[in-house]
Amino acid sequence: MPSTSARPRRRPRVGESPRGAPEQTVNGPGLIALLGSGETSPAGRKMHDYLLARLPRPATVAILETPAGFQPNVDRVAGKIGEFLRRGLRNYDPRVLMIQARKRGTPYDPDNPQVAHFVLPADYIFLGPGSPTYAARQLRDSLTLHYLLRRHREGAALGLASAAALAVGTWVLPVYEIYKAGEDLRWEPGLDIFGPYGLDLTVVTHWNNKEGGRDLDTSRCYMGQARFDRLCELLPSETTILGVDEQVSCILDLAADQCSVFGPGGVTIIAGARTTRHESGERFSIDELRLAPALRR
Repeated sequence: MPSTSARPRRRPRVGESPRGAPEQTVNGPGLIALLGSGETSPAGRKMHDYLLARLPRPATVAILETPAGFQPNVDRVAGKIGEFLRRGLRNYDPRVLMIQARKRGTPYDPDNPQVAHFVLPADYIFLGPGSPTYAARQLRDSLTLHYLLRRHREGAALGLASAAALAVGTWVLPVYEIYKAGEDLRWEPGLDIFGPYGLDLTVVTHWNNKEGGRDLDTSRCYMGQARFDRLCELLPSETTILGVDEQVSCILDLAADQCSVFGPGGVTIIAGARTTRHESGERFSIDELRLAPALRR
């Protein structure tokens, strides 16, 4: 676990699946949607609609329960999302599957083939609220993650909201551990799903959070500006940060090398000494998420 005085070590890139040899891409990678918050809000509906409109009908949607797998009411958390998709997007007639990949060492182990295989028919795979570090620990090197990445390479879309969006980057922010339990500032290894596409990307959702009101700065996913500045100093110099405002979707089209922003806000890119802002309705090149050597700290 990285200390507060040392940057995390750079992890090696591996151009293969978690299970071994590279697999051939069939249709090219699907879209990746990063949602700052609100998977069942009007903003969330817009994200789901954007993705489903670009998939075969009726699409099969897989909802992974992993981020909230530690919660006693995890079935209710995932069930609400499933019901929202069935009712709110019934014009697409989605077939919704619940993937109970909750916790290692249990019948709901993400490495259990009887759990993981439900990902394989999915055209759209969604992960949402919960704990980002828990999600990363449970899914890392698992069969469920292997199938998820395989389906994405074959063209399935990924919808990643809130905690899940944090978990999939190169480094994941331990939000609950720092904000709720007072642990030292640090980063933990994320799932690094962008690495095979040449991106060293760390995602921070709830970027413009204001729950603290006038008394407490809770922006930057509850860290506040001052603490987040210190957290930035702990990251390797080659890492790019993508901050996603609440109720905002950032859609990555890896095949077209472009990103699109939707919702009441925007995204912030921190690449070395450069900070760039893109508002709702804007498009930008994925190259902006690739840190040029000249910009590294």
